[in-house]
Amino acid sequence: MKGTTIGQPMMIRAKHLVKDYVLQEKKGLFWQRRKKTIHAVSDITLEIPKGKIIGVLGINGAGKTTTIRMLASLITPTSGTLTMDGVDGVKNHLWVKEHINVISGGERNLYWRLTARENLRYFGNLYGISKKALNERIAHLLRIVGLENAQDIPVERFSKGMKQRLQIARGLINDPEYIFLDEPTLGLDIMIAKEIRELIAKLAKEREKGLLLTTHYIAEAEELCDYIYVLDKGKIIARGTKEELKELFTYRPQLSISTDLKEKQSILEELKESFCDRITIEIGQNTVIHVTGDSQDWSKVLNVLFERQVKIYNLSIHEPNLEEVLMEIISQSREEQHEKNPVSNEGRDCKTAAE
Repeated sequence: MKGTTIGQPMMIRAKHLVKDYVLQEKKGLFWQRRKKTIHAVSDITLEIPKGKIIGVLGINGAGKTTTIRMLASLITPTSGTLTMDGVDGVKNHLWVKEHINVISGGERNLYWRLTARENLRYFGNLYGISKKALNERIAHLLRIVGLENAQDIPVERFSKGMKQRLQIARGLINDPEYIFLDEPTLGLDIMIAKEIRELIAKLAKEREKGLLLTTHYIAEAEELCDYIYVLDKGKIIARGTKEELKELFTYRPQLSISTDLKEKQSILEELKESFCDRITIEIGQNTVIHVTGDSQDWSKVLNVLFERQVKIYNLSIHEPNLEEVLMEIISQSREEQHEKNPVSNEGRDCKTAAE
C-alpha cells in the first residue's frame, strides 16, 4: 500500500457517506417475499483532524454506530468517499485498519481469563508487531494507564475502571493515528470516569491523535470535544463548536431575581405589562422573576426594582448546557421534517446558519 499523499490534509475526511441495508420481509396472506431498503445513514460529511476530539452525538438509533463502523472500515459504505491522510479508505481498507483502533465502553473486547499483559500481547500479535517492540510497547502502555502493578492479574478480577483502562491500552497497541471512542466511560463511577477523560484529552493534545467520541454523557462531550456533529435518523442535523451550537439555536440565558415583591401588586402588574412574554413571575415564599429577554431587558427590570426600592435577595443567571441545546436541536429538526419532508441532507453548518 502506498504512503500518504504529499500535501494532503492529515485527517480523516468523509464526504456524503450513505449506508443502506436491503432486507427481505414476508408480507400478506401467502407470505410473499419482498425487499425493503433501510437507510441507516444518509449523506454524512465530517472531518477528524489530528490533535482534535470530534463528537458525534445523538439519541439511540441516530446512526452513530453505523457511522463509526464505516469510518473504521469495518463496513463498506453504499456510496460516498472516505480518505485518511489523503489515502482512499474504501479501496485501501486493510491499510486504514492498521492506522486506526476502536475503544468501546463496557467490558467487551477483552479476554477475562488472560492477564492484562497477555491480552495486550494477543492483540499486538494480530498487528504483526515484532516481539521486542511489542514487549516495550506493552510495558509503556501499562504505565500510561496505571496498570503496571496489575499486569499479571487475570482480567476477570479487575474492577470496571481497571478494565476500561486496559481497553484504552488495547486501543493504543498498534499506535494508531486515529481512535474511535464509543461510550468510553460507560458504567464507570465519577472518579474513574474523570481519570479516563483526562487520559482521552492527553491523547489528543500531547500525542496528536485524532479522536472521534460518541457518548450519552453530554457533560463529557461538552468538556472534551473541539467540534460536534449532531445526528438524528441517520443525518447530520447540526454541527459546530458547543458555543456555535448554542448561538445557532438562540438560547438566551435566563436571569432569576428573588425579591420581597409579594405585597406590591402594582409593581408586578407594571412589569407584566412592560415585558409581556419576556418575563414570568412566581409567587411563593419570595417572589421570583424570570427574565428571558436580552441584557437590556434585565437592566430595565432591575432599574424598575431599584427605583421602587424593592429589596433583592438573590440574582442568578442560567446558561443553557449542551444537553438542553441538543434536545432543542433534535426537537426543532423533527418539527421541520414533519412540516417539510424531507429536510436538507447536508444538515446545518452553524456558521452558515448564523449568516
